[in-house]
Amino acid sequence: MVNQSSIRYTQVRPPDYLKDFVRYFWTLEGCPFDVGPKTFGPLADGCPGLILQQSEQTHLYGSNNKELPKSFIYGQSIRLTHLHLTRNYNLIGIRFFPNALKSIFGFNSSELTDSCIDLTSLSKGEDANLSEKLENATSTSQKLSLLSQHLFSLIRKNDSQVDSITEFALSQIIQSKGRLSLKQIREKLNLSERSLERKFDQFVGIPPKLYARVCRFQAALNQLKNNQYSKLSDIAFDNGFSDQSHFIRTFKEFTGHSPFEFQKQTDYVGENVPVA
Repeated sequence: MVNQSSIRYTQVRPPDYLKDFVRYFWTLEGCPFDVGPKTFGPLADGCPGLILQQSEQTHLYGSNNKELPKSFIYGQSIRLTHLHLTRNYNLIGIRFFPNALKSIFGFNSSELTDSCIDLTSLSKGEDANLSEKLENATSTSQKLSLLSQHLFSLIRKNDSQVDSITEFALSQIIQSKGRLSLKQIREKLNLSERSLERKFDQFVGIPPKLYARVCRFQAALNQLKNNQYSKLSDIAFDNGFSDQSHFIRTFKEFTGHSPFEFQKQTDYVGENVPVA
């Protein structure tokens, strides 16, 4: 288990000009006296993101033990993902809204599902020296400001708008915690099943049915984390799983563990940031 006192996690609200694209910024810092390495998610939560390693002492490795870029964007995470941190770590992260990647960066979100790309490889023109600017920044707030300005410049260059159809469908799925019939949503939008799937491929990265499953998993996970149940069958029933076995299978699919194993092995230092 993690020594919580050795880890500092914070969330920072985005500037108003990014409020339609960014849920929040976060920072994660490990105390020099901490014992490493550490392993953390991300878990499937329906949101893409960005991670920036702030110092030369920080080294972040993927599940294949390949060192990751100093700054990278990742898409929807469906497969179980473990990121490994060395002893001293200092990270900045961005949690985007589910449909933000295409609006900001211009490519279909499905291109990054269960994958990532070096942020600086997308930097062009006046932002070509983004990596150098970030390295020379002397504070976290300065780096957050640079990242915010960079994202805003991409949005302006792409003349990006949030797709209202996808945004409505997402809001309906999220509000119902994945339990609202997709047919009902399509009827409200007067869309065919294929048309909605194409929208999700472009703007979300996964099919609407899978996104709804992720929302149900997250609702069940929150209930488990907050100990709002007497037995596992309560969680299964409350979240629309056919039975306890169905819930456990889904939970293992997204976390690699049974609910009880996951609770025993995992601590949280922030929203959906499990660290082991």
